[in-house]
Amino acid sequence: ASRPVADQDLWAQQADNRRKSVWLVAGFIVFFAWLGFGGDWVYYLYTQHLPATQYHHVVPWFGIVMTLVGVGLCRYAWHDGAGRVLWATGAQEVIDPVTDKEKVLVNVVEEMAIAASIPRPRVWIVPDPDPNAFATGNDPATASIAVTEGLLDTLDRDELQAVVAHEMAHVRNLDVRLMTLLAAIVGAVALMSQGAGRWLGFGGGGRGRDNEGKGAGPLGVVVLVLWIVSLILAPLVTRLLAMAVSRKREFLADATGAQLTRNPMALASALTKLDAATAPTRAITSGAAHLCIVDPAGSAINDREGAAADFLGSHPPTRVRIARLRGMGYQQMKREGVPLPDAGAGAA
Repeated sequence: ASRPVADQDLWAQQADNRRKSVWLVAGFIVFFAWLGFGGDWVYYLYTQHLPATQYHHVVPWFGIVMTLVGVGLCRYAWHDGAGRVLWATGAQEVIDPVTDKEKVLVNVVEEMAIAASIPRPRVWIVPDPDPNAFATGNDPATASIAVTEGLLDTLDRDELQAVVAHEMAHVRNLDVRLMTLLAAIVGAVALMSQGAGRWLGFGGGGRGRDNEGKGAGPLGVVVLVLWIVSLILAPLVTRLLAMAVSRKREFLADATGAQLTRNPMALASALTKLDAATAPTRAITSGAAHLCIVDPAGSAINDREGAAADFLGSHPPTRVRIARLRGMGYQQMKREGVPLPDAGAGAA
C-alpha cells in the first residue's frame, strides 16, 4: 500500500534535508580547503624564484591547517550549533513552569509533540518583546523550541498552539538540522572573513599587503585576487544560501503545522498578528533569521514575490502564507459542512 501524500512529503523532505546537510558540510570543508591550498599556491608562486638561501614555500601547511579548521568548525556546528544559537538569544529554558503562560506553553508543546509522534523538545523563552519563535537542533531527540516573551503576550492558546505546531513541523521534517548547521556556519564564515579582512587590510585597522603577489607572475596575481574575493563574498553567499533554504521550507511547515492542529485558521491568525508587529526581534541575530517563523528584522524584501525575492528574502511573503492557510481552512469547513464566513470577515 502506498503512503498518504502527507507522509510522502515528510519522507521526501527528510531525505532532502539529510542530503543537503551532507552537501553543506562538504561544501564548507572544500571552501576552507580552497582558502588554505589557494594561499599555499600563491605563496609557492611568490617564493619559487627567490634565491636558494631564502624560504621557498613547498609544504602546503596553509591548506592542511585550513582544512582541519573547516572540519573542526563543522564538528562544532553539528554538536554545539543549537546551543550557541540559544545562548546568543539569551533564551532561558523552562524546566519547571511557574507562571500560567509558561504552563500553557509547556502543555502546548507536549500536545504537539504527541500529535507529531516525536519526543517533546526542550522549551525555551527568549527575553524579547517582539513576537517570534524558532526551532533548533540536529534531530527530534535533541530539538529545542524557543518562543519570545512577546509571542506569549500576543497570541491566544489556539494561535500559540499553531505556531508551536509550525516549529514542530520543522523538527519532524529535519529542517532544524540543515537550518541550525547553516546558522552556525554563517556565523563562523562571517567571523573568519572579518578576521582575514583585518589581516589583509581591507577590513580596516590592518596593514595593507602591498607586496603580496609581486614576483608570483600573472597567474599568482589572478589566484590571489580570487582568493581575496572568496573571503569577501563568503559571508554574503552563506547568508543568501540560508535565506533560500528557509524560504522554501516555510510553506511546507505551515501546511504540516495546520495538519497537526487541524486548525489552519489559527496559524493564519497568528501570522497576521506577527506581521502586524513592527519592532524587530533584537535578541535574534541576522545570522539566525532563517530559523524564525517570521523575519526578525522585518525586511521589506520578504513582502515581495518573484525570482529576486526568492533569492534575497529569508521568508516567503506573510500575506501569501496567510492566504494559503485561509484557503486550507475554507476547504476544511466545506468538507465538514461548516458555514463559510463572508469575504469581508475572511479578509479581516
